[in-house]
Amino acid sequence: MDIKGLSAIVTGGASGLGGATAALLAERGAKVTIFDLNADAGQAHAAAIGGLFAAVNVADEASVAAGLDAAEAAHGTARILVNCAGVAPAIKTVGKENKVHPLDAFRRTVEVNLIGSFNVIAQFAARLAAAEPLGEERGVIVNTASVAAYDGQIGQAAYAASKSGVVGLTLPVARDLAQHRIRVVTIAPGIFLTPMLMGLPQAAQDSLGTQVPHPSRLGKPEEYARMVQSIVENPMLNGETIRLDGAIRMAPR
Repeated sequence: MDIKGLSAIVTGGASGLGGATAALLAERGAKVTIFDLNADAGQAHAAAIGGLFAAVNVADEASVAAGLDAAEAAHGTARILVNCAGVAPAIKTVGKENKVHPLDAFRRTVEVNLIGSFNVIAQFAARLAAAEPLGEERGVIVNTASVAAYDGQIGQAAYAASKSGVVGLTLPVARDLAQHRIRVVTIAPGIFLTPMLMGLPQAAQDSLGTQVPHPSRLGKPEEYARMVQSIVENPMLNGETIRLDGAIRMAPR
C-alpha cells in the first residue's frame, strides 16, 4: 500500500513511538490525525507535521467515535491505524508491607492498553469496511505490544497482561477482518528511548542499553516508525507479532 495521500490515525501520537510514527507517515505524504489526551503536545506535534489533533480517550467509545468523525471530515476515510496509546505502571502484586496491587491500577492498564486498542480497531475497521478497496486491500492496522508480553519483569503484572492481550488478539482480528481486506499486525518493541526513559539519568539509559545484545543501545522511536512503514507497504505481513528488540530477553528485574 502506497502511503502517499492516505488518511492515517496514530493513537498516542503526541510523542514517543507514536510521535515518531506520525512524523514519518506525514513525511511520506499521509494525512495524519493524532489521537492523544495531551492536548498541548498533541496540537504542537500535529502543527509541526501538518496534521490534525483530536483529544481522544481510546478506552471510551464516544470519544473514539468523535475522533474518527473529526479525522474523516478533515482527511476522508482513514486507511492506516497505528495504536501507540498506552500506560506502563510498575506495581508489584504484593508490595512493601504486604500491600496488595490496587485493582483500579490493574483495571486501568488493561482498559487503556488492551480494551482501548480493540475499541479503536473495531470502530476504525467498521468505517473502513464500507470504503472502496485500493487494489487488493482496504487498509492496515498496526498495534503496539511489548516484549513484556513474553518477558514481563517484576512489577509488570498489569502491563504484561495487557500487552499479552494485544498479542493474543492479533491473529483472530486479522482473520475477522480478512473478508474486508484489512490487515492487522502487531509490533512488540524492546527497550526504546521514549519520554519516560529520557527522564532517566544518562548513566541509567546507558545501563539499560547494554542489556540489548545487538545493537547494544536503546531503540530509537524512528526505528519503530520505519517498521510501521514496512508493514504498511508489504501486503503479505498480516496476523503476526514482530519483536523489535535487538534480540533482548528481559531479566526478572
